[in-house]
Amino acid sequence: MTAMTTPHHQVATATVRMRGVADAVVDASVWSMSSGEAASTLLELTKLEAQVVELRARVARHADELQVGADVGATSTATWLAHQTRMTRSAAAGVVHLGYDLDTHDVIRDALAAGGLRPEQAVVIVRAVKELPADLDPDLVIRAEKHLVDAAAEHDAKTLRILGRRLLEVVAPDLADQHEADLLEKEEAKAAQATRLTMTDDGHGKTHARFTLPTVQAAMLKKMLLAIAAPKHQAATHGPGVERRPGPKRMGRAFAELIERISAKDLPQVGGTDATIVIHIDLDVLTGKLNKAGVLDTGERISPRQVRRLACTARILPVVLNGKSEVLDVGRARRFFTKAQLTALGIRDGGCLADGCDWPPWMCHGHHWTRWADDGNTDLSNGGLLCPRHHARAHDPTYETTHQPDGKVTFHRRC
Repeated sequence: MTAMTTPHHQVATATVRMRGVADAVVDASVWSMSSGEAASTLLELTKLEAQVVELRARVARHADELQVGADVGATSTATWLAHQTRMTRSAAAGVVHLGYDLDTHDVIRDALAAGGLRPEQAVVIVRAVKELPADLDPDLVIRAEKHLVDAAAEHDAKTLRILGRRLLEVVAPDLADQHEADLLEKEEAKAAQATRLTMTDDGHGKTHARFTLPTVQAAMLKKMLLAIAAPKHQAATHGPGVERRPGPKRMGRAFAELIERISAKDLPQVGGTDATIVIHIDLDVLTGKLNKAGVLDTGERISPRQVRRLACTARILPVVLNGKSEVLDVGRARRFFTKAQLTALGIRDGGCLADGCDWPPWMCHGHHWTRWADDGNTDLSNGGLLCPRHHARAHDPTYETTHQPDGKVTFHRRC
């Protein structure tokens, strides 16, 4: 840690005195404080914290202007501060940025320095003021700051964020609607770019997911889940006794039920087949004579009980061994493989047959080994699954297709 030199500036000397006062009460017991005194002290400490935050931000801005840390090779004052205090880089940068923000927003700085504004409130107000039109009259900007600072006496940072979105309605009503529309368009564009979904199977029957959605799609999803998790629906399907407010567990179950309710017919087709899950099981498992895991065409394994439950919903297509099946060979009657044939190819091939390719069956195409144009039949014996890339290569005359003994195929460029 950097040792403090002998202080001369009034801020430096005040900081040393404050540290000394704080040191004096490190071991002081608080058990004898009355309820009223504890309450008032807690409020005073909250105000003191705000004052310290403002002072630290002000000094951090000045330190950045002096390029503190440059003499030891730090790339910035924030990097130096993070290293010296063990703060995160982003937290240290936030201190410096707040110092610059408060330097250009006197109303907010004064309120924070007086202890009448919480640090999180100050950050929200600064952000709201920054989002005002750049060409707005400076007097209106100051008026906007005062409006939100006054509102901070009654509202927390979360509510201030909402009020800040409609700030122009107070200071410049004629500009408010257009500004909000422009702001929402920018946010929606950023949200679309930030949309993400990751899913990780833990190998113990659970998949963990994280996602980021635009607000409108998140609102749609929430409304769907609340409809399924609603007490009336839960009572109708599971009986009475369900808690009134849907908690995380019930919302999670509602999400699972929503997925099962989505019809594959409503989704785009991939590789000529719809998004129907295929379960590979023995007939005896389906009828309850044998307990054996079912295998999904996506590779996961599920219990016999789950297999039978899903089979009863008619939303899952079971591929039953030794049972009655559809006609899978249609010869020259049609050019393209049927859905039943593609399902059978998926079970047989397990994905793209190109050696080393890991594309799953539902993303592959049915390929005629002897081209249909060359009198090849649309039969399983003349078909195989290839991903789009390898399917294109199979039809590329510059490549030769070689069938391997294990059923895989390889491609080699012709000489």
